[in-house]
Amino acid sequence: MSQSPRVPAHQVTTRNLGAAYPFIAEVGLGQRGVVIGDDLLGGSFVFDPFELYAQGVVSNPNMVVFGQIGRGKSAFVKTFLWRQAVFGRRAWVVDPKGEYGDLAAAWGVRPVALRPGGSIRLNPLDAGPDLVGEDGPGSTARRQMELLSSLACACLGRNLLPRERAALGLALAAATSRTKSPTVPAVVDALLTPTVEAAGSLRTGLHDLLEDGRDVALELRRLVHGDLRGMFDGPTTPGLDLSAPLVVLDLSALYTSTALGVLMACATAWLHAALSRNASIPGPGGQVFLVVDEAWAILSNLGVARWLQSSWKLSRALGVSNVAVLHRVSDLHSVGASDSEQVALAQGLLADSETRVVYAQSAGELTVASDLLSLSATEAELLPQLRRGVALWKVGQASFLVQHRLSQMERVLVNTDAAMGTR
Repeated sequence: MSQSPRVPAHQVTTRNLGAAYPFIAEVGLGQRGVVIGDDLLGGSFVFDPFELYAQGVVSNPNMVVFGQIGRGKSAFVKTFLWRQAVFGRRAWVVDPKGEYGDLAAAWGVRPVALRPGGSIRLNPLDAGPDLVGEDGPGSTARRQMELLSSLACACLGRNLLPRERAALGLALAAATSRTKSPTVPAVVDALLTPTVEAAGSLRTGLHDLLEDGRDVALELRRLVHGDLRGMFDGPTTPGLDLSAPLVVLDLSALYTSTALGVLMACATAWLHAALSRNASIPGPGGQVFLVVDEAWAILSNLGVARWLQSSWKLSRALGVSNVAVLHRVSDLHSVGASDSEQVALAQGLLADSETRVVYAQSAGELTVASDLLSLSATEAELLPQLRRGVALWKVGQASFLVQHRLSQMERVLVNTDAAMGTR
């Protein structure tokens, strides 16, 4: 009996494989969320950090976005927030460059513009409710102390001595005993006018306690009476609308200030306190995106970097997706010496953000990017070649190449380089 002829196996290059099997596509992250654009390995790319956290794909909803100027980083962040509004999600933004004005106008809101000597004040020590779970009872007082210690470290340029920290803690307790939401001026006054009872609690003299806290008081006084007065030196201005779908804190008047990181920390602390008061809102309405643009300004300062990392860990308790925006991956290394605590804190922030969106980086960034982001050889080779609007997404254990798509209306919202000519 004759055998049928053997049909040779079909051979094809990867260049033509997509045409030979046109219905093969990347499985993606599912279809629950907002459409970002095209998955360049096939199909649409849909993303939502809260949905992925609920599914166990990621262990936290935080994100870090990297991108050189002009590669589409800002366009992605703004349109992502805009599209999330469809789901009832809100967005709060710390905007050090004043780039979110058009987005706020599209939402029908005005940015909260902070200026030295201005009419709007935010109290970074505003009290929020103690959160249950990992933060536990007394969490408000701990967060206030962490912030004050971080601001003092940032202003002094060094770690606090044990006696300075003790004096600061007693001053905060004294200010809190007079009102639920102490202010920075009240803490400064308590440092400069300690009580006999406070000194006795530390088994020290009144004069010694005053000297222990004097340097801290003089540095914090800059926020009260110095060149930074009029922004964080009193109770929060009444009537601020925090129920809007977008809240923007505009710090552009201080963008060139050496104290920008300190100011951003104060602004972010105020937002976190407000968010903690809203943490009990059920459903999607209680889920918020908190964007810290130009995050290098916070990370470059040891004291405020410590505070930022501790607040980053509260994301799940507050129902918040923190989004840090930086230019280069090496920004995480350039905040300090290679073996410094600043670098360790910056890398810890990255570890606490399971979604990394990376737009094109220069060839000089590849070594650092490969190390910090655990890039494969193929990913590292692609990174400098990514065209505008295309990003490498690292979500949990998965990687994607995504082309961000803009509608005509969105193009107007995100055009931050209009001064360079009509696009």
